[in-house]
Amino acid sequence: MSGFSINWLDLREAADWRARDDKLLKQARKWLTSSFALETDKTVVDFGAGTGSTLRAFADALNTDLQALCWRLLDQDPGLLAEARLRHGHSHRLETYELDLAKISALPLADAHLITASALFDLVSAVFVDTLVVALQSQQPPAGFYAALNYDGTTIWTPAHPLDDVVLEAFNRDQQRDKGFGVALGPGAGSYLEREFSAAGFKVFVAASPWVLNGADSKLVDALISGIADAVAQGSTIDTASLQDWIEFRKANIVIGTCIVGHTDLLALPDAD
Repeated sequence: MSGFSINWLDLREAADWRARDDKLLKQARKWLTSSFALETDKTVVDFGAGTGSTLRAFADALNTDLQALCWRLLDQDPGLLAEARLRHGHSHRLETYELDLAKISALPLADAHLITASALFDLVSAVFVDTLVVALQSQQPPAGFYAALNYDGTTIWTPAHPLDDVVLEAFNRDQQRDKGFGVALGPGAGSYLEREFSAAGFKVFVAASPWVLNGADSKLVDALISGIADAVAQGSTIDTASLQDWIEFRKANIVIGTCIVGHTDLLALPDAD
């Protein structure tokens, strides 16, 4: 899986924070805190943890830290994990693991009560999801699963440009390239997760969590435009001059324009019955 910089993760966090479905996040928190005896230590395993964005989202929803809650942060980037320890090592119980997330059999999932991830599962393959579902089913008790900010393939810009749909189509194709887990689910991640967890007997809850960006998010939108253009340029049939025109138009309208990027949040809970 390709790495992400601290700067990029920090740049997107405010938009991620606004986009997360609040009801689903609170439902995940409620299940985590009520599904086991209060005196029982609870472990949350966060895939692709980065600097701890999911931890911060849960901490805000909890309002107060649970002393029995342990966060097991998994990432392949030692720099991101070091930053997570710097930010949260004094206030939370942390375990950090630098490893290859694609090797599910080697992941420290034992005793996990909840598996979490943010902006990750559109990068993984169907095989990865299938293997993870089986792993979570086999645990006793089975672990819950919360995946936020799964890209759904939709992006709406204002003002419009004639190439918006063409660029989006090319970008969505790029999202299905192998990102280190096999052929990526890309925009189909949310629907695939919902189908597979439902088929495995989990109770599945889904909510929209779009980025809604405007001039106040100009730095993020600027980086987003550049990132989309870089991805499209790698394998698109759009000619260089046309793509450059799209880039210049989009960047010229960052302050007055808007951008909505579709995502979905998903919570899958073991059926107590």
